[in-house]
Amino acid sequence: MEREELGSWLRLILTPGVGNEAIRKLMATFGLPSAVLTQSAKALRQVLSPAKVAALQLEPPEWAAQLERTWVWLQETGEGSAQRHIVVLGDPEYPASLLTIEEPPLMLYLLGAGKFIPEQPLGGEALEIPALFSIANNLTGSLTQSIAIVGSRNPTPQGATNARRFAKAMGEAGLTVVSGLAMGVDAAAHEGALDSVKPSDVWLATVAVVGTGLDRVYPKENRELAHRIAQHGLIMSEYLLGTPPLAHNFPRRNRLIAGLAQGTLVVEAALKSGSLITAQLTADQGKEVFAIPGSIHSTQSRGCHALIKQGAKLVESAQDVLEEMKISTRIMGAPDSGAALEQPEGLGDLFGTEDALLSALGYDPVGLDALQARCSLDAADLQAQLMTLELDGLVARLPGGLFQRMSPR
Repeated sequence: MEREELGSWLRLILTPGVGNEAIRKLMATFGLPSAVLTQSAKALRQVLSPAKVAALQLEPPEWAAQLERTWVWLQETGEGSAQRHIVVLGDPEYPASLLTIEEPPLMLYLLGAGKFIPEQPLGGEALEIPALFSIANNLTGSLTQSIAIVGSRNPTPQGATNARRFAKAMGEAGLTVVSGLAMGVDAAAHEGALDSVKPSDVWLATVAVVGTGLDRVYPKENRELAHRIAQHGLIMSEYLLGTPPLAHNFPRRNRLIAGLAQGTLVVEAALKSGSLITAQLTADQGKEVFAIPGSIHSTQSRGCHALIKQGAKLVESAQDVLEEMKISTRIMGAPDSGAALEQPEGLGDLFGTEDALLSALGYDPVGLDALQARCSLDAADLQAQLMTLELDGLVARLPGGLFQRMSPR
């Protein structure tokens, strides 16, 4: 994109009172932003109100600074092999799957995708096309086989483990994992997708859709994770550089998460949760919604249970998702594509040996007093055994003095 073209787009977007819908109408009538900005006031009044026409004829105060900031950002060389790019509505590289969602973004800022996809044209030498661009048209690129994985920002230890294991299994089966770079399930899903990366992979491991400008990372705890995603996947935003983490931006970005992926898996979610917004948007787009069941006593499972009651597919393994979506995996016989949740009691011990304390724990969070009553151990022995199991990764210590059994990793 040339600087002058970028300036035209930013000027339209930054004009006060002229929103995305009005800009789309202007472009439908007059063409590209550069053409819109050359129209007379009389012509513009065919589409806009007089107040909006007047605003459009004035240069927005922050326009010059935003143009300079964006242009400099585009020219910067990212660490490693990360790339920077902007695609605009109407561009051939614009992701086709976003064209049918509510309010398609006018501009998408992209960071990452340093790998290359080799293509062999007939009768010619092999070409190298950045994987960054393959995401854009949703035809032969990474998003042709993708799954969104979302959930609570404060998951249980088992929920975070499930998110990471399912994402890793999906990645090993050749799917791109889409999520939102939030704390909790989102971060675990990105981590799991990155765990699956192999040198031979040519698709994006994961796509993070964020609610800020791409010149900042939110939350800051995910800075290192964002750097890793930029090396093996893509970070995407519709927001101008410098946009801070405003609360209303995060529910809006969920429509992009739902739009990019072929289906959505909800790992854990409360009844009032942004993850349920993403699930509803996914269903509204005619795509599959999947949910992992949990304890009937856990508030973090109630959102998933509500989705299942409403028709979401209950899943116990990554293979359940792959089969339901009828996805032909890029890597046949992926070693972990059958990664499953814990089996119910009575179907065999998960850990290979009978263990009275693990059996007494079950899979719901439990306090020390209740646990001691179940297993008849004195307090000192119980604490010692719990410590050993915790160090082995078989038990997690929760807030409030509770403990929870973990499924195998």
